[in-house]
Amino acid sequence: PRRKTAGILVQEKEMCMKKGEIYEGRVQEVLFPDKAIVVTDEGETAQVKYGIPGQKLRFRVKKKRKEKIEGILLEILEKSADETACLCEWAGKCGGCLYQTLPYEKQLAIKEAQIKKMLDNGGTDYTFEGIVSSPVVSGYRNKVELTFGDSYMGGPLALGMHQRGSFYDIAGIETCQIMTPDMRMAAMAVLDHFSKLNIPFYHRMRHEGVLRHLLLRSSAATGELLVAVVASSQADASTMQLAELTEKLKALPLEGSLAGVLHITNDSLADVVQSDNTEVLYGKDWITEKLLGLSFCVTLFSFFQTNSRGAELLYQTVRDYIGETNQKVIFDLYSGTGTIAQILAPVAKKVVGVEIVEEAVEAAKENAALNGLDNCTFWAGDVLKVIDDLGEVPDLIVLDPPRDGVHPKALEKIIDFGVERMVYIACKPTSLARDLELLQGRGYQVERIGCVDLFPSTYHVETVVLLSQQKPDDHIEIDLDLDELDATSAELK
Repeated sequence: PRRKTAGILVQEKEMCMKKGEIYEGRVQEVLFPDKAIVVTDEGETAQVKYGIPGQKLRFRVKKKRKEKIEGILLEILEKSADETACLCEWAGKCGGCLYQTLPYEKQLAIKEAQIKKMLDNGGTDYTFEGIVSSPVVSGYRNKVELTFGDSYMGGPLALGMHQRGSFYDIAGIETCQIMTPDMRMAAMAVLDHFSKLNIPFYHRMRHEGVLRHLLLRSSAATGELLVAVVASSQADASTMQLAELTEKLKALPLEGSLAGVLHITNDSLADVVQSDNTEVLYGKDWITEKLLGLSFCVTLFSFFQTNSRGAELLYQTVRDYIGETNQKVIFDLYSGTGTIAQILAPVAKKVVGVEIVEEAVEAAKENAALNGLDNCTFWAGDVLKVIDDLGEVPDLIVLDPPRDGVHPKALEKIIDFGVERMVYIACKPTSLARDLELLQGRGYQVERIGCVDLFPSTYHVETVVLLSQQKPDDHIEIDLDLDELDATSAELK
């Protein structure tokens, strides 16, 4: 095929790879989140999920479009020179930790390059401040949601995370490196208990069975651990011998302490973790976490950053970016359990938080009272619907939306406040890039961008952006020579 460019006949290189065929190539780079750019020996390029820079892969072409070829990873032929031995036996099979075979500094370099490349496409000048490493690299998660199932069809009961690319098969957690040792110990005790009783897992397609999920939540500050078994109502607590399970959990030699054991009934047809009914079998249904000198009551379903020590660095960055707050009214939108609101409250006139999860809002109110903060108010509801009823005009706004970003209509309302500064915290940079396009189109300029790694071994990263409102000058002074203007006008006529 040929095309004409600037009057010159150019020979185009035709893509020779065919759908369904198998090829080999080496990974040149990885685009967020997990798109490895693979170049074959013939110089052709394809996108293949789950590759690491430097690896040689065998892949099958899945889709072939005009300008892009997508492949499915079949085999890693050669490891990257940077890869090291991994302590987790499920490395490369579990869908969770893409980068766990890489040294941590290499992981950070990949994430930093991905974010900068993605946000540089905006074409604006800003200060990129790189990535801040997590204070804890292994055992950093304070919350995990595990699924009951089997590691292969017809296999024994398994408990863990989904295997890569599979809706059913489960990767075990015996050697999981992102869970705390206490979490692993509790999870293995739960699995052993139900395996001996032959309690079946819940089949998501047939809607038959009992065991659905296991929720674990711990505190880095206090060492408390919550254990919650999520099951359908097709078996009761007596059949599952939950009283006996509770005693086994209480007898575990944990580094911390067992705060509570819960039984959650969930009969939803959808594969979601939710509660139709919650029964506290032992202890309480919350734990206490501490960040930057403040205490927070955290329940199972409350939103709270999953890396507590990393969250302190994230919130320090937010506090630095937001700047002067004295006598200012701050909106903390998508406020979760009110962590950011309460961190800013001691140096602000007032902070207003909005969060759609009612349980999180109640926790935020309790946390504010626990910390002696009386200048925080929290609203339960969707930001899009609630923002018109707040009865306040903010001076500064902090946005910490869920992965899908801010609803476009809500973002328009947020922009209409015309605040001088805005800080946007994003856990999904692609959503951030989309929202920044609208914000910049409406007069906001990106001043600073920084990343904080709260998710070692995975491709996830938190990004913090400071935006400032670019207001036009109030007036423009023009010095004109009227005689010269008249002469020029006559000449033009």
